[in-house]
This record gives sequence, structure tokens and C-alpha cells, in this order.
Amino acid sequence: MSERSIIALVSAPDGFAGRTDAIEVASRWWADVEPVNEVLEQLLGVRTSVLRLVSVEGGASPGGGVVTYHVEAHGEPDRTHLHPAEEPAANAPHRLPWARPGGPSDLVAWADEHVERTGPPVQVKSWNLSSVHRLPTAHGSAWLKAVPPFFANEGEVIEMVAAHDPGLVPEVLASAPLRVLLGEAPGEDCWDTKPEHIEEIVPRWVAVQHALAGEPRARPCVVPMPSFGLPDTVVHGDFHPGNWFSSGVIIDWSDVVWGHPALDAGRLIEFCRPELHDVIRRVWSEAWLRHRPDSRPLEALDTARRAAHLLLAVQYQQFLDNIEESERIYHRGDPEKQLRAALRLVTG
Repeated sequence: MSERSIIALVSAPDGFAGRTDAIEVASRWWADVEPVNEVLEQLLGVRTSVLRLVSVEGGASPGGGVVTYHVEAHGEPDRTHLHPAEEPAANAPHRLPWARPGGPSDLVAWADEHVERTGPPVQVKSWNLSSVHRLPTAHGSAWLKAVPPFFANEGEVIEMVAAHDPGLVPEVLASAPLRVLLGEAPGEDCWDTKPEHIEEIVPRWVAVQHALAGEPRARPCVVPMPSFGLPDTVVHGDFHPGNWFSSGVIIDWSDVVWGHPALDAGRLIEFCRPELHDVIRRVWSEAWLRHRPDSRPLEALDTARRAAHLLLAVQYQQFLDNIEESERIYHRGDPEKQLRAALRLVTG
């Protein structure tokens, strides 16, 4: 039994066409729209794109329940599977470009100026913080990503990191403000984190952070920390193994800020299961001591575990302040959760 069913409010080229019945999909995650488009294309007979989440009944962020989406049909849909319904609002505060009819096609048209597709684009993810398409090419998949205005320019950040360790980031095929086209990241994702993943990736990222220390080259972090002998530098902002690949590539650079490097380590240690904490402490501290022998990285990490929760609280509040009302369900209550987590670390 699926944990997510979807209802699609379908806009067609000649106007709003109606809604579907509830349909089960294979994935429970709200932002995972590839299986949504798969079932809708079979039902409606045309390619579709998910524009945005409209509402959720049941489930809990970020998945499950009955989810209603506004969907764009790229052609005349089979209307025998559609019922009359109220058309979704044409506009709303903070609605993002890819959440409007024509938005996904505009992104793909831009990408087509830079790569030659060998098949139709596949919309993988769409939510309040990013739109992601997988584009088949003769050289493997290219990945098209767009982000909101309050995120970093991912292409610029990746190129900044690549100047010091090109194998740590995906290849940038094309870049423009708020959108980037990337090459495939080889290897397997590191959700099932192993000590060797930490040994491979953490020292390389520390080396890049050391090399980039100096004049600020990203938006400043709003959570200051004592230095403990370490420099302010580029902070990934969401440095957990879900954004790593076994090849050593790190993805998802749009949360980058300029601040204390221990914030990334604090995020990592709070994210990973407890049996990995000692490995993280050892690998991260030894890496910084090689570059800054007089620093006190373990003291910095103890402080950063609390500060990383504060940074997440600020980030989540920024999301809530700048995303469309219907999609705030993804992050409602998250700032408070992070503040409580920080307080637990202080009070024990």
C-alpha cells in the first residue's frame, strides 16, 4: 500500500482542464515528483510537469497523505479522466518562476541551449526550494537545477570550490543567476554513511575551506562563533552525507554562507548516527590541525554543535518568510525544533 496518493489539478495549453481522482504513487515524499508525472502521463496521455503543492490531507512533513498538486499538461490531456474543479489561483506572494505554467519548459529551453538532449526531460523534484530535471544526453545525464532568489548562486560557488579540488564538485555545464546545469555525480549516494566516506570527503573539504579563507566570498553567516584559532571561510550550510557521493563529490551548494568552518562539522555530527561521531571528531580535527597546528578544533566542534542548530533555525525561518503559503507545510515548526535541539545540548 502506497503512503502517498495524489490529486492533480491540470492546466492544459488551452486553459484549466479539471482534476483527477486520487491516485497512489510509488514514493511517499512530497517533493519527489518523477513518480507523479509517470502516473499522470499514463492516465492523461501527454507529458506533464508538477508546478507546486496545493494542499495535503494526512501525512507529516515531508511525506505521506493525499497531496494535491497543480500540474501542467504539455499537450491536450485525455479529459475523460478529469472532473470539474476550481482552477488554482494564477498568482500568489512568493510564487517561484518554475511554479507557474510555462516555468518548467522555460528552464528546459535554457538548458537545451547548452546540451543536446537525446530524450525527453525528466522532472525529478519540485518544491518551494528547488526545481530539478534530469536531462538525457549522449554523455550521460545532465542535471538542471533552479533555486529561489535567497539562495546562493550555485554555479559560482561550485567553480570557486573546483579551483582548489575539481573532484569535490560536479562539473558545471552552464550557469546563470538562480539556475545551473551540472554533469552527473559518479558513485553512489552516502545516505548509508560509512567511516570511509568520512575519511574520504571531510579532509578534502577542510583543505578547500583552508584555501578559501580570507576575504568573504559569500553572504555572511548570521550565527557568529569564537574562532578557536580557525578562520572564517566558505560553509556548505547543509553538510551531511545525503549530499555526498562515494566518488567524493559533494552536491547541493545553494545554502552556502561565509562563517566558521566548524558549523559544517556540527551539522554533520548531529545528522549522523552516534557510532560515527568519534570518527567525525577525529577526522575533522586532525584535518584542521594539519593546516592550523595552533587551532583548537575539538573545542570549536563542541560549540558548533549548538551553533549549527541555530543556523538551521535561521535558515528554516528564512524559508518560511520567503515561500508560498501552501508550501510552508514543508517547514512549519522547523525553526522551533532546531532551537529546542540547541537548548538540549546546552542544558543536557
